[in-house]
Amino acid sequence: MRKIALSVAALGLAFTPLLVAAPAQAQATRTWVSGVGDDVNPCSRTAPCKTYAGAISKTATNGEINCLDPGGFGTLTITKSISVVCDYTEGGVLANGVPGFTVNAPSGSIVTLKGQDIECGNPNGTFGTNGIQMLGVGVTLHVHKTQIRNCRGSGNGNGILVAPSSGAAKVFVADSYITDNGATNQNAGILIRPTAGAQANVAVKNVSLEGNTNAVFMDGAGGGGAANIAVTKSVLSGNSANGVSVFGTGAALNAMVDDSLVSSNAGNGVSAAGAGAGAKIGSSTIVFNVTGVSGSVQSFKNNQIVNNGTDGTPVTAVSSGGFILN
Repeated sequence: MRKIALSVAALGLAFTPLLVAAPAQAQATRTWVSGVGDDVNPCSRTAPCKTYAGAISKTATNGEINCLDPGGFGTLTITKSISVVCDYTEGGVLANGVPGFTVNAPSGSIVTLKGQDIECGNPNGTFGTNGIQMLGVGVTLHVHKTQIRNCRGSGNGNGILVAPSSGAAKVFVADSYITDNGATNQNAGILIRPTAGAQANVAVKNVSLEGNTNAVFMDGAGGGGAANIAVTKSVLSGNSANGVSVFGTGAALNAMVDDSLVSSNAGNGVSAAGAGAGAKIGSSTIVFNVTGVSGSVQSFKNNQIVNNGTDGTPVTAVSSGGFILN
């Protein structure tokens, strides 16, 4: 019996190094968060995490974080390709004095945010800064079925800030509400401000941009980078400054507004000012603004520009293939 006991003990010692050297748990392709989760969990469906920040470290690059039920899942800095998707419930983010989502991922990364409810207001009177901000290298960002509101942090309050410092950013916003954002007239529901050498291409479809300072502001002051935005089937209304404002003194900044309503803004409906700025409008209604159109705005000659304090007149018609589109 004593020899058997010694043999078992020896086997145990032999396997001890193997147990100590066991690898850490691998990151999962899909993780889960829940309002009743805990960040010490593995973020599986049966043992979800509590916050996005807790889940992202356990989610592999190109993986996905899903919401099991409604909850407040906290702010998040994204440094890799990932999707944060709450298809059938609400992903709540309360941003108090900080951004809701910061996207600062390597070149080539693809980030998707879907089903998010980003609230930057706070009962104590402080506000979050940007609901979503893209910084650093330009990456691809999809924002779908998301609400962003009350992002009015002092001097830096925007619903979505697109500000790459290098590379080409691609941002697609669809089926969303971006409301009551902006601290100053330099802010917006969507602010596009690439630095010199960077580029930004933004597409907005079926989005309500209401009650912001500017609905859309393309800011090329200070020699920023080139940018384009196309807005279609959207509402830009009740903003305290402008509907679409394009200001560029260096690189080219171009806006296209198609099949959209631009109404009741306290400044211009659509304006473009500066040597690098331009805007085009087609199949859109521009109504009840202080000024309908201003500056370097071209028209496809199929818009309704009426009942503004001053309607304004587009500078030229858009031409194509040697003929004027009517």
